[in-house]
Amino acid sequence: MEHLSQLRRAGLFQSRAPRYTSYPPATQFKAVDADLVGGWMAAVPEGARISLYIHIPFCRRLCWFCACRTQGTQSVEPVRAYVATLQAELLALRHRLPPGIGLSRLHWGGGTPTLLPPDLICQLAGAVFNLFPLEEGGEFSVEIDPSEIDAPRMAALAKAGMTRASIGIQDFDPQIQDAIGRPQSFEITAEAVRLIRDHGIGGLNADILYGLPHQTLPGIADTVQKVLALSPDRVALYGYAHVPWMSKRQVMIPAEALPDGEARLSLFDTASELFIDDGFQAIGIDHFARPGDGLAKAAAEGRLRRNFQGYTDDPAQVLIGLGASSISRYPQGYAQNAPATGAYTAAVREGRIPAVRGHALTSDDACRGRMIEALMCDFRIDMTEITQRFGLSIEAQMDLFGPILSRFANVLRLHGPILEIMPEGRPLTRLIAQALDAYGAPEGSHSVAI
Repeated sequence: MEHLSQLRRAGLFQSRAPRYTSYPPATQFKAVDADLVGGWMAAVPEGARISLYIHIPFCRRLCWFCACRTQGTQSVEPVRAYVATLQAELLALRHRLPPGIGLSRLHWGGGTPTLLPPDLICQLAGAVFNLFPLEEGGEFSVEIDPSEIDAPRMAALAKAGMTRASIGIQDFDPQIQDAIGRPQSFEITAEAVRLIRDHGIGGLNADILYGLPHQTLPGIADTVQKVLALSPDRVALYGYAHVPWMSKRQVMIPAEALPDGEARLSLFDTASELFIDDGFQAIGIDHFARPGDGLAKAAAEGRLRRNFQGYTDDPAQVLIGLGASSISRYPQGYAQNAPATGAYTAAVREGRIPAVRGHALTSDDACRGRMIEALMCDFRIDMTEITQRFGLSIEAQMDLFGPILSRFANVLRLHGPILEIMPEGRPLTRLIAQALDAYGAPEGSHSVAI
């Protein structure tokens, strides 16, 4: 009870905070000069390895809970035209990058990448790998909607070289599915997993949400047990972000049925305990992985990183996003493509870099960004590392940490050069990270902190 009171006093249940998949958060991005982004591309070292994210914005159905940039379609024709544009963007990227580039990770996200028919799956994958060969040990992952997959498409993905599938589940309760516009039975999901396994795909991620309308502790426990029956090796347990001012379709969700902050924490704790009891290791603030999984190994070895898909063991320093609204990360800054498919397509057809928003990193950004990533990944900041990498003295860091140590004194521990969030304070991680954020959050721009 005292622990709950402590979290309440720290503001956990009424505060909003970024998820810090980037620093600064994308809400801080401004107009960016495409020539500047072109310079970042040209500065990638010859022979470097990069990661690619390809955004497929199309969906057969538009789920009400989703805040991603998507658009509905019942026809394959706009999808074919879009894939042709992606191929043109890929070719332009190859010409702008130096020679010898290898691929560390390839991820297809959406939207619904599995909406692509088999021929387009093979066409797009072939276009990528012809230009950027996947390095040994590299991963090709795809987000799969269990309601939008069949044997021919799975066979095409396997033939194209997919190594990891990520299935969206959210919750198996029919009442909740009805409330969020996402009908998807356990049987349909289990059939999708069977297809994944039958086609030799070794890696399986599952995504579920807590904080959904009508969600209860027995209900989320039932969903977790069903997820465990599917035998994933990674699970993301995300908090539902109710932001109807940003995602208009969320007005369809009954706000009065959403759990409050304390109930959200109980839902998370219930699901988390079940995953850990089944042998999963907790990774960062909201992921779980089997001990032999690459994510668990990265966490144990201090190699865990944060990107726009959540936690990753990807070693590449450059992540390039292709497609409408996708975001790239370079050592020099972030660049986001035009969100509307029409504007994105026009830019690519005219031979222009389609980036329209972004942020050029300052030395202060890079330093604070590393501190925030360290908190989000490892719950600790090694001040010696910060000094070595960024030249910021331990004394200067202590000055920076002073207000944080005062506000969160009961959940932080300072031992030697290490500032650490104690286990009981980990629900506050996003708020502690926010205290290091030099940018003011636009009003109402972020989801609740738990």
